Amino acid sequence: MTKTVAVAVGVIYQQSQFFITKRKVDSHQGGKWEFPGGKVENNETVAQALARELKEEINIEVLSCQPLITINHDYGDKKVSLEVFLVDNFIGTAQAQEGQLQQWCSLAELIKLDFPVANQPIIELLQQRGF
Repeated sequence: MTKTVAVAVGVIYQQSQFFITKRKVDSHQGGKWEFPGGKVENNETVAQALARELKEEINIEVLSCQPLITINHDYGDKKVSLEVFLVDNFIGTAQAQEGQLQQWCSLAELIKLDFPVANQPIIELLQQRGF
């Protein structure tokens, strides 16, 4: 039985642009674009994990965020539960800290990029909400 990995995900939004990073080739779903975030550790809440991961990965401090969507997806080799938050109030300049590619892009640009299947509902919701 495959364990479900709880993941905190931040949709970083500023001036009609979204900040995304590209997964390293040797990671699960490697080479695809993603919204920053990471695994929720046993001793932390999803909000704490989001703040920690965004500080570690892209060097921003979350001031406030709002829940966007929860996605449960089975890749076959891995199950994930994504707790996704819209982060539009933060301190710092988003900058990938782990050597991965990064970019700010509009929703029109975002929908043309290759994301993991589990991320598609996020993009669809952003389209529905007219970002």
